[in-house]
Amino acid sequence: MTAAEGELEGQLEGALELSVANERVLLLPERALWLPAHDTLLVADLHWGKAAAFRAAHVPVPMGTTSSDLARLSSALQSTGARQLLILGDLLHARGGRHDETFRIIAEWRERHEQVTMTLVRGNHDQHAGDPPATLRIRCTDEPARLGPFVGVHEPAHHAHGYVLCGHLHPCVTVRGRGRQSLRLPAFVFGDTRGVLPAFSSFTGGGMYEMQTGDRQYAIAGTEVVPLA
Repeated sequence: MTAAEGELEGQLEGALELSVANERVLLLPERALWLPAHDTLLVADLHWGKAAAFRAAHVPVPMGTTSSDLARLSSALQSTGARQLLILGDLLHARGGRHDETFRIIAEWRERHEQVTMTLVRGNHDQHAGDPPATLRIRCTDEPARLGPFVGVHEPAHHAHGYVLCGHLHPCVTVRGRGRQSLRLPAFVFGDTRGVLPAFSSFTGGGMYEMQTGDRQYAIAGTEVVPLA
């Protein structure tokens, strides 16, 4: 490990390092995946504008979820120094969430990270919500993203040309304590041919993922990523 790499490691508090497809990857407690060899940060299922869409439908939901999520994404970008951000689908939640105020907040955030190249591999929600405004400079594509041995897509599916990294299923785990207490935590899941990222959005449910033989779970417990037996 070089001195620069050692310095970077010290900044990634709470991260968990794995070897996947013979490459070093780091699972970050910000719900992001860092690929140092490709200088790329990966996230999935941001669902920007979801709270606004709910409010437009007269459903009372908390304010400030977009700002909170953007702050967490900024933290991951700054701690890794990533030059690229790859979004594995569902950047926007719905057309009903395309509010001027939401995009104003996002535009201010984008200016703070103007040096980062951003790419969206469209997901199912993006097909209905539409692409983000061109002024945000987020390249949008329906094609899988290739990063060395990895293939970035939205929905889990076998890919002949590499190890799949994806989102869509919002994996989480339930941790049980004494007195019938339980807590649901977002999680990463890695199997033999694919890895599933947790939903980045803090306003998105989980539990759609069904474990497969050989899967390994890594829960995000506050500011730390921990492996589960």
